[in-house]
This record gives sequence, structure tokens and C-alpha cells, in this order.
Amino acid sequence: MPLQFNPVKIFAGSGTKDLASKIAEEYGKPLGNVTLSKFSDGEFQPSFDESVRGSDVFLVQSTHQPSDNLMELLLMVDAARRASAHYITAVVPYYGLARQDRKDKPRVAIGAKLVANLLKAAGIHRIMTMDLHAAQIQGFFDIPVDHLDGAVIFVPYIKSLGLENLTIASPDMGGSYRARTFAKFFNAEVVICDKRRKRANEIESMSIIGDVTGQDIVLIDDICDTAGTLAKAAQLIMDNGAKSVRAVCTHPVLSGKAYETVENSVLEELIVTDTIPLKQSSPKIRQLSTAKLFAKAIASVNENGSISELFRV
Repeated sequence: MPLQFNPVKIFAGSGTKDLASKIAEEYGKPLGNVTLSKFSDGEFQPSFDESVRGSDVFLVQSTHQPSDNLMELLLMVDAARRASAHYITAVVPYYGLARQDRKDKPRVAIGAKLVANLLKAAGIHRIMTMDLHAAQIQGFFDIPVDHLDGAVIFVPYIKSLGLENLTIASPDMGGSYRARTFAKFFNAEVVICDKRRKRANEIESMSIIGDVTGQDIVLIDDICDTAGTLAKAAQLIMDNGAKSVRAVCTHPVLSGKAYETVENSVLEELIVTDTIPLKQSSPKIRQLSTAKLFAKAIASVNENGSISELFRV
């Protein structure tokens, strides 16, 4: 007798509708309908326009700013649980507040853990995300976490560029492990930009550890916020004799004057994914889609397949 799987229903939060539509298309199912009712004071209430009873429900919503995106996801989870969904997976391509992953000074919150607690309390059975700011955030959850690797998307694109003297770089010490992991796909050397900050989003000084002379440099990071670090690192790399420099960042937060900063920088291009929708287009920003990867992951979860198979480049 063939295995019987629960029906899959994919719904989108308002912050990630375009990506959710692509995921549903790749999966081969229409995106479910959700109505977001709004009150005059800004309060909102999501409701499903179809039955989810007994279904494996996948709720696609990145939790980038504004914080309404997180609240909308929590309300959708609660609505699905109260509507007797069989299994609820929060598909969170960009996990917001992930930079608050530890208590690094007195009297601060650990936002990444708080969000994990909120999602679990709302009723999710599983979370699916990509390129967490720190991989150990997975340990904040007592439920299964599918932590997808953006390298599966970026590596084929970098290979297609045919860079002769490829060297991988990290824009700071904290990203050195990420850069070394990425470099293994190319058997490439790694250099590190060591920076000191005055305060958040403001760099005091930066220096390079390693030789970049004549090299085609690819900077690796998980989040591009103001783009200040990337622009400064790229300039320093070129000033030290590099042949070219480009950057790979999974999550295009791109706040403030980030677009202007990227366009005025020496970067050949900034390669990002669609975990967060771009606010505007830019000739220097190339966006690659994560839809196929998430669709495959959803199929694996529903069919009890292997997620690790999706890590092969």
C-alpha cells in the first residue's frame, strides 16, 4: 500500500509574498489565500480563507523590520493551530533579531532566543530558515530546525564567473568560519578584514590579514545592512592590490543609505538572495532566488525525506 502523506498548504505573510508565490509555484501547488483585516489604529488580524484541518501547513514569512512581520507570523501560527492544522512549519527565510544572539554587555535582551520562545509558544512544530547569523541559534529551539545553506545557491553562480585567481574574504573576524566553509567549495585561500567598531553600524578602523595582491576577491557575509562594512572592506582590498572585489550576502536588509553606498563603492557587484524583498533596483545588485531550495525542503519535510541532500552543491 503506497504511503499517504498529509496535504500540503502553503501560505504567505504580507512581508514575503513574492518569494512565497515562487516557492508554491516550484512546489507545484497554488499559494493559499490569507486575508489580513486591518483596524484603523493599525491592529491587524490574519485569517485563512480555506480549511487547513489535517493539513501540513507551511507559513512563509521573513521577520525583517517592521516588527509587524513577526507579529503577523505569530498570529498566522495561532490561527492555523486553532483551525486544527496537523503540522505547522514556520518558513522564515530571514530570521530577524538574530544579531541579538548573546548577552555581550550588561542589561540587554537576547532577542533571537525570545523570538524562538514566541514561535514555539504560538504553536509551530518546526522551523525552516536560511543562513542564521550564528548557527548555534538552532539550539534556542526544542523543535526540529531545518537550517538551509545559501552556498547551494551562491557557489554555482560564482563558478560561472570563471574568476582566475579566486580568494574568499571575510569582512570581519566573526565571519571567518563562514568564509572558510565557503572557500572549501573552491579550494581557495581566505583573507580576513579585521575591524574595530566605535558603536553599532560605525567602524573605527580596519586592516587585512592575508595577501590580496592580484586576486579576485569575493567577500562573504550573511547580512548586508547599511553596507558600510562591505564598502570599506572592498576599498581596503582594492587599495592593497586586488584585481577585483565583489560581495555575497544572503539577506539584503539594505537599510538607510545602503543602496547609495553599494553603488558608490568599488564593488563589482553585490550578490544577494530574495529572503528579503529589495526596496529598489540597482545595477550593482544581483538577486538570486531561494524558491527552488525552499520548495525542495518543504517536499522533504512532508514526505519524511532527507534535508541533508539539499546541501550538495
